[in-house]
Amino acid sequence: MEIEVTLQVAQSMGLTSEEFEGIKKILGRTPTYTELGVYSVMWSEHASYKNSILQLKKLPRSGRNLLVSAGEENAGLVDIGDGLAVAFKIESHNHPSAVEPYQGAATGVGGILRDIFTMGARPVAALDSLRFGNPDSPRVKYLLEGIVKGIADYGNAFGVPTVAGEIYFDKCYDENPLVNAMAVGIVRHDRVAKAASTGVGNLVMIVGSSTGRDGIHGATFASEDISEASEAKRPSVQVGDPFTEKLLLEATLEAIEAGLVVGIQDMGAAGIACSTSEMSAKGSTGMDINLDLVPLREADMSAYEIMLSESQERMLVIVTPENESAIKKIFSKWDLNAEVIGKVTPDGMLRIRRFGKLEADIPSKTLALGEGAPVYVRESKRPDYLDKLASVDTSSIPEPKDYSDILKRLLASPNISAKHYVFEQYDYMVQTNTVVQPGEGDAAVIRLERWAKSEEGKKRGLVVKTDCNARYVYLNPEVGAEHAVVESARNVACAGGKPVAITNCLNFGNPYKPDVYYQFEQAIKGISRACSELETPVTGGNVSFYNESPNRTVYPTPVIGMLGVINDASKALRSAFALEGDIIAVIGTNRREVGGSEYLKVIHEIVGGKVPEIDYAYERGLHSFLQESALGEIIHSAHDVSEGGLAVALAECCIMNRERMLGAKIAMDFVSRRDADLFSEGDGRVVISYDSAKADEVLALAKSLKLPIEVIGVVSGDSLQINETILIGVRELALVYYGVLPSKFVLPVSA
Repeated sequence: MEIEVTLQVAQSMGLTSEEFEGIKKILGRTPTYTELGVYSVMWSEHASYKNSILQLKKLPRSGRNLLVSAGEENAGLVDIGDGLAVAFKIESHNHPSAVEPYQGAATGVGGILRDIFTMGARPVAALDSLRFGNPDSPRVKYLLEGIVKGIADYGNAFGVPTVAGEIYFDKCYDENPLVNAMAVGIVRHDRVAKAASTGVGNLVMIVGSSTGRDGIHGATFASEDISEASEAKRPSVQVGDPFTEKLLLEATLEAIEAGLVVGIQDMGAAGIACSTSEMSAKGSTGMDINLDLVPLREADMSAYEIMLSESQERMLVIVTPENESAIKKIFSKWDLNAEVIGKVTPDGMLRIRRFGKLEADIPSKTLALGEGAPVYVRESKRPDYLDKLASVDTSSIPEPKDYSDILKRLLASPNISAKHYVFEQYDYMVQTNTVVQPGEGDAAVIRLERWAKSEEGKKRGLVVKTDCNARYVYLNPEVGAEHAVVESARNVACAGGKPVAITNCLNFGNPYKPDVYYQFEQAIKGISRACSELETPVTGGNVSFYNESPNRTVYPTPVIGMLGVINDASKALRSAFALEGDIIAVIGTNRREVGGSEYLKVIHEIVGGKVPEIDYAYERGLHSFLQESALGEIIHSAHDVSEGGLAVALAECCIMNRERMLGAKIAMDFVSRRDADLFSEGDGRVVISYDSAKADEVLALAKSLKLPIEVIGVVSGDSLQINETILIGVRELALVYYGVLPSKFVLPVSA
């Protein structure tokens, strides 16, 4: 029975009255139920970016190494020389993971991997960025365990190493966790596949899994607040099959390698509705689709259900008629469906048929982002809390009496403590290209020897990292977002890499709230400035709004995925002290800024103060120092000073190599209060260690780059001693650092 299309029906699908009237004006009539469903998912925030696209256009989206501009293809594409390019992207799966953590996280990984290999790139690394509430909460335990297992099971079964990431905890994420998944792949320049439908008369094929009822209206679900009603929307969460995705990867890359593919796109959010409309719009063509030909898991599915299903592990492929049999042969070999469901037409119309009836007749471009989808600028208002929290007098807090106890309490903070409990569930050595593993360095390093042709190219490696201090962004949306870019770039440099480009995943609350939209537009401004200063253009990414519950909104969390390149992966730097007797020095000046610090939050229960400043000229010099030091092999380790300040960074340098923990004797000048000297998170400082025989080279290089450097100690003994203020054995430090998450989620472990 045909459902009558009314304003109430449109609103139930997430459309406004103005949008419903706009659809009727476009079509010159009232839409069919199927057409309304297609518009509702394609005009949802998740698919159309209608509340964000004008802000996103302000980001620096071009650069000399970019092969495609941001948003032009499924993922960003960066030239790394030797005829190779890197495809990389990050996306969110927050809402699905909040109601069904295992499948929500698993399909988030699957979706981002498909974005990579639809471009013809073989995935070589996965990363993630996770945010949870209070780890002592039973619900948070349930969410974390399900999400981590979902990421692990999908990535491990698919065969991609999960090499890096981050996990933060704060009560603002209690009901609404953030699950951001990033993937990185390698492709030859001459094998890049396009996501456009071209060539009138070419065939439209659906390949991969059969289509079921899972995930219907998933894009709309991701475009609304989390509430008690969200639990009833579990059917909107897709179900993934990593083994099928592995088959789909091999079949897709084989077809692209054989030159059989004219265009290809993943069926992620909004399923067939999205892939048909976006590919048609991009190619300035139309499509005539017969849904009777789509392989189904349930024969009685309606046109509406088939179009909106988000069943996983499916692709839409455009091929010439003469290559139909060759495509079918390849996908049959991998036990996958490959069926012709339509043809490319010249008139720009998307026509959908089911059981002989024309169910939809829509101009493709009216559905697509950047074409006919609506675009809005929302009201923006600076939140009142910003001035109040920025004016917190951090100098008035009492100075600690027992600094050793303070350091141990900071190391026990879930935001600082080791994350081995999580990343040891991931297979980070599959493919055997991981040079710097999780927990070893400030960023992961992947060797490229398998794909490169030249001897120089075979030495090269990728350096990757995700980063965002959301508390900084909450306290100062613009400067905090700058910090996310700057710290991710510094982490890449600490491994010896040169930062070259970013992808981002922008997690915010409801954009209809003026204070949230202010946070968003200011964060865009901060990212734009930082990327321009560091020459790391934005290749693309994802916006996730509506990350809030009836009780609270999450911190504004613009996660940055940074891509870097190191010319010799074998010379990548780790974080831990390497040799007894090495000199310890700090590059950078301690401005003793404790605003927004973990020290204030954990020890004094204060979230406030001024966010540290950024000096871009200095940062660029620091990157050069670290890259030259790594390739010249004049330093043995490098570790960024971030959460917890210098004292925590020194402790981590002592214990991050669990096979060979080394102590340190530090003698430094306390200029002001000792807590400001030890726990300030002021930007741009790096702890390095090096052989005394290299001292002159290290100091000369720092001087040539006009970088302040202070020798503060030596690697020695089995304790961390900082003046007469802190004295703790390395094993005691390790017991605290490595024991926190296991004690909350599994049985306690020994160091």
